[in-house]
Amino acid sequence: MKTEEFNYHLPEDLIAQYPLDNRTESRLLILGRKDGSIEHKHFYDIVDYLKKGDVLVLNDTKVIPARIFGHRQNKEEKIEILLLKQKEDDVWECLTKPGKKTKTGSEIIISDKLKAKVVSVSEEGNRFIKFDYDGIFNEILDELGEMPLPPYIKAKLEDKDRYQTVYSKEQGSAAAPTAGLHFTEELLNEIKAMGIEIAYLTLHIGLGTFRPVKVEDIENHHMHSEYYTVSKETVNIINRAKSEGRRIVAVGTTSVRTLESISDDEGFISEKSGWTDIFIHPGYEFKCVDGLITNFHLPESTLLMLVSAFATKDIIFKAYEEAIEEKYRFFSFGDAMFIQ
Repeated sequence: MKTEEFNYHLPEDLIAQYPLDNRTESRLLILGRKDGSIEHKHFYDIVDYLKKGDVLVLNDTKVIPARIFGHRQNKEEKIEILLLKQKEDDVWECLTKPGKKTKTGSEIIISDKLKAKVVSVSEEGNRFIKFDYDGIFNEILDELGEMPLPPYIKAKLEDKDRYQTVYSKEQGSAAAPTAGLHFTEELLNEIKAMGIEIAYLTLHIGLGTFRPVKVEDIENHHMHSEYYTVSKETVNIINRAKSEGRRIVAVGTTSVRTLESISDDEGFISEKSGWTDIFIHPGYEFKCVDGLITNFHLPESTLLMLVSAFATKDIIFKAYEEAIEEKYRFFSFGDAMFIQ
């Protein structure tokens, strides 16, 4: 398939710039993946579409305040560093801006507590940066760093916690698993009380997730890799449900990618940690996931291709067209869709 087939026009005013005051009041489009049926609800109505025995799978990754700023010795220009993923103890793969100021060997002063040195540059232009610091790195990041909001969000985020899920736990993500932003502790408790099991996995999201596909033919796209871990407890919950014919409902494309990466042909999974570069696009046959809660995705993105595989491209694009007509809010702080 051609990348241009996954393009669509979105009015700029539908790109959500702020999270809603109440997470659960986002709108929710209910989409039938077989017949293309559409209902318009709010996220708190999700309880009417989940049923006893379902397993809800959540990605508990926690976003680090990965955007930091510094300057070179005796230079006044500001250099932005965006941490993507940790490679070894104090070396991170990063994006820098402006890139021409950060060649191999460049030293960057971020604060009295934190300094950085570019040790190498990848073929894609990403920088591998070694950090030198006094104290605990994560605590210094919390103090100095900003949340790595996507570039289409121009507004300043006043409360860092609004770009975290309420169940975020494992630090290491460069972006939020945004489908999970709609849940509150109260809603999760209500869901549990209905007899729905909740299982957690971790996939640390890299910014490659959001980048548009650049190649003409999607088959030629090189997918970035992301680190995941799935516990024995989660494996037992999911495998028991699969053996009993109960639904596995993934919250977010990151949960889908993790489950499908470790699933056998019957949909059973095993305890595992590792890196996945799975690229799910139309033609893929899902093995583990039966339902998907997700946000609305960027044109020509791998995420849009994934949901087009889960339903069909025609069904997804008709739903997007209706969402635009109904003025849904799009992307990270936007509204949600439940594909069942």
